Amino acid sequence: MRKYEILYILNPTLEEDAIKATIERFNKVLTDNGAEVTDVDEKGRRRLAYEINDYREGYYVVLTVQGTAAAVNEFDRRVKLSDEVIRTLVVRDDD
Repeated sequence: MRKYEILYILNPTLEEDAIKATIERFNKVLTDNGAEVTDVDEKGRRRLAYEINDYREGYYVVLTVQGTAAAVNEFDRRVKLSDEVIRTLVVRDDD
């Protein structure tokens, strides 16, 4: 199992309950595929460096995950299908 760091930016128009539900849903995608979410760091609403889909800010979430490439690929596939996420970045952490 490898260590990954995942950053995704949620749509800033989502309400607090929808944000929590979305984070839980994506964490469940990872755990259902055999990965372990070791840390969830919600950075909160921040201004974007440049506009993405006419949004000037977004809600940042950073995950630290231990899992297989298949689990992370499934997460990435589901995130790309979601309207709540405006940008994502997955980085393999080689210590």
